[in-house]
Amino acid sequence: MAKHWRIQPHDAARIVAMERAAGVPAVVAQLLLCRGIHDASLARDFLDAKLSSLRDPCELPGASDAAERIWSAIEAKRRIVIYGDYDVDGMSGTALLFLCLRMLSGEVSYYVPHRIDEGYGLHCESLSKLAERGAQMVITVDCGACSVAEADWARKLGLELIITDHHEFADGLPAAACIVHPGLPGAAYPFLGLCGAGVAFKLAWALCQRASQSKKVGEHMRSYLMQAIGLVALATVADVVPLVDENRVLVRHGLTSLRERPGPGIKALLQLTGADGQPTLSSEDISFKLAPRLNAAGRLGQATLGIELLTTDSAERASALAAYLHELNGSRESLERSIYLAANKQALEQFDPEGDSALVLAERGWHPGVIGIVASRLAEKFHRPVVMVALDALGIKPGVGSARSVPGFNLHRALAACSEHLVSYGGHAAAAGVKVDEAKLAEFREQFCEHVSGEISIGARIAELRIDAEVPFSALTSAAVSDIERLAPFGNANPRPLLCTSDVVLSEPPKRIGGGERHLSLRLSQHGVQFRAVAFGGGDWAAELSELSGPIAVAFRPFVNHFRGRKSVELQVSDWQPAAALAKSELCA
Repeated sequence: MAKHWRIQPHDAARIVAMERAAGVPAVVAQLLLCRGIHDASLARDFLDAKLSSLRDPCELPGASDAAERIWSAIEAKRRIVIYGDYDVDGMSGTALLFLCLRMLSGEVSYYVPHRIDEGYGLHCESLSKLAERGAQMVITVDCGACSVAEADWARKLGLELIITDHHEFADGLPAAACIVHPGLPGAAYPFLGLCGAGVAFKLAWALCQRASQSKKVGEHMRSYLMQAIGLVALATVADVVPLVDENRVLVRHGLTSLRERPGPGIKALLQLTGADGQPTLSSEDISFKLAPRLNAAGRLGQATLGIELLTTDSAERASALAAYLHELNGSRESLERSIYLAANKQALEQFDPEGDSALVLAERGWHPGVIGIVASRLAEKFHRPVVMVALDALGIKPGVGSARSVPGFNLHRALAACSEHLVSYGGHAAAAGVKVDEAKLAEFREQFCEHVSGEISIGARIAELRIDAEVPFSALTSAAVSDIERLAPFGNANPRPLLCTSDVVLSEPPKRIGGGERHLSLRLSQHGVQFRAVAFGGGDWAAELSELSGPIAVAFRPFVNHFRGRKSVELQVSDWQPAAALAKSELCA
């Protein structure tokens, strides 16, 4: 669907003032202002992202109490089970907490529910099995906030349940022994954006302080915490939480940790993907190289292998696991392509761009572990909330669904409004999971779309690109783009700067690349300056671009590519339009 470009206005005097006060290049000053950072001291804090700016774990609601309880369990040699989730966030948080308790000589193991057979979160049956096997304490990671009935069941089983999570709560709080959560009702933690592994890391830090009986921990524990920050960075980027405040600090230093002190598993993944030869790691390396391979394990029902990869001490085992996850990711990509083609066809047959506010798609044969990725792609394509449901092959069990939102729309709240038609749901504003009986699907679709219509106006259903600046190709020197990198790590709430320019021509015909020819390789030229460019997910543009005779305007993100010791500026194209159309773009207020 066509996107509306909004180019942010700039005040030259304010840019100069920020440049001088913060001591940064003009392009950095301009981009900081675009991000709403107007104070020089805040700009320096943002750019420095010092590790010392992380809040003490005692400030996180429930962390001190949980650390005390866990330390008592360790000393008493009680059997502890880390109960995780099967995505990268859950795997990373489970791994780092397992490593922490093992370092502290705890009797610890981990458990992750099977994505297909059990589904997300705590389950009474699983808790019963763990109790039968001798578990005495269960610590959740990245799940449990909505597990009211399950917490009651754990208490009946005699299990001491500690919930660590970041997802939204249900109407009532679970009756756990302790809840560690940045948004715990009645608390006032100033940053609610931590991922599940971020919460687990704060608990691990509090445990190290408790074991040391001091705010300052010993060298062995400090070394562990610094390595654990790498796992937090992995989870934070993969879970698409906002890369601001503490998350920015964790990812900035976590990327360094992944590069300089990887465990055997991370080291094997870096070697497998070729990222080990790079001078630095970026958040994009996590998004496109590391996270997909770990996610493949969870999506295809083998999350325990991902946790084993992150916790093994054996380089040989790590290498074998990394290779297997790489193969799984190939299978996941193949499944994703086939499901996307079917879902896109269904969407085009059903979708009315004038009247439909959301998409609810369902089909037998779709893999429940992959539909979330496809839902994300369709939500971006149609700029509508999307719910995809994998129906049970026999029509007996509830369909399993994944939902993805668009900016500004609270998906969790919408599902709560339609809960009478759902077996269960959970998640947060941007992404969620559902279970729905096939007989209730039509009613759910009608009520969900009606709710979305009341929340998202017709005008807001047009995708919008907020562009930081209009910049000619001649200004994109290696030094200028390197200055832009000072705003990294990039991700949700701090995206890689989006620029635009006009009067661009194609130096050669576009070429479709990647699995399923999903992406597009371009060579773009403007007044004699030429760049290589790639449009991820832009393969469908190939035919239209090939037929154009005039210049185009492109919206793009510049980056520095390091290859065999050489640096070059390249572009990631986000959108394009005929050059004449750029003049019609509105300026942001």
